[in-house]
Amino acid sequence: MAVLPTERVGAASAPPGRTPAPAPAGPTPASPSAATGGATRPRPVHGVRTSDGVPLHVEIRGHQGPIVVLSHGFTVDSDEWSPQIAALAHRARVVTWDQRGHGRSGWGDPANATIDQLGQDLAAVVDAVSPCGRVVLGGHSMGGMTVLALARQHPEWFGTRVAGVFLVATSAGQLVSDGPLGVLHAAARRAGVLPAVLEGARRAAPIADTLPWRDSVVGRWLVRRLAFTPDATDDEVRRLQAVTESLPLPVSSAFALSLLAHDESESLPALARVPTTVVAATGDRLTPAAHGQRIAEALGPRARLVLVEDAGHAVNQTHHEVVDAALLDLVDGLRHR
Repeated sequence: MAVLPTERVGAASAPPGRTPAPAPAGPTPASPSAATGGATRPRPVHGVRTSDGVPLHVEIRGHQGPIVVLSHGFTVDSDEWSPQIAALAHRARVVTWDQRGHGRSGWGDPANATIDQLGQDLAAVVDAVSPCGRVVLGGHSMGGMTVLALARQHPEWFGTRVAGVFLVATSAGQLVSDGPLGVLHAAARRAGVLPAVLEGARRAAPIADTLPWRDSVVGRWLVRRLAFTPDATDDEVRRLQAVTESLPLPVSSAFALSLLAHDESESLPALARVPTTVVAATGDRLTPAAHGQRIAEALGPRARLVLVEDAGHAVNQTHHEVVDAALLDLVDGLRHR
């Protein structure tokens, strides 16, 4: 049996004096554009629409090198990739997009708030930015699930149009089999109230969205608990809280059922055809590291697993040096193939 390439990266592996990652939304005091001579300045890609007509906000940075398309996670937007965008300056053309209902993209019919639809949306983005060339696909959390959905829908792209894949803190299925979500899901399912709970949340969302629940201490505790490890700074937690709470509750509640039922294990054979790096965080409470390990093991010897010690779900922000290095290794390796 082939040995899976695995790298465990602890706190000591990061440069001393780690600084917080750039804010997920809005400009930071030290703009990456200033440090990279404008290489990270975005240019809009106009006219990208989904199969059901939803307009998508798509941006591209850089003028040379491989095309890297990055898909963000649930409740945030494409700004979460700011550290990786800066790391790829002068090395690649970086495409970011806001998934439907998030950031600056449109919304559409709530019935289409599914992982399957997000895979189709990503296909529209790839067609728009690289109709003939090859791309590297990256995804964090729900963005990784989006990449997996695309692989199931278009397995013929992998090894042809898709040259490599970069997955961060994501899952191919059984998302609620463990962790806090698993406990709640199992309890609701055993009690036979899960459909009613989800439908009630969907109906209540528009009214609940008008209540003054944002920027609360409870919300801050929840964000810290689910996305970070205890050593996260208050600024890191507050920034992510502001972004996640800016997502309308009707959007988040519409995606709930698809996230709970997520299973893209059938997509993994397609990914096995291309070099794939899987980053998992040992302190991740939303997509525990075991999910990343299962993906890498299923992909076989062409996969590389990077386990980041003492990191939470927001690993691409809080431990971005490790994530940046893993992404650069993948992209640079493909440049020389």
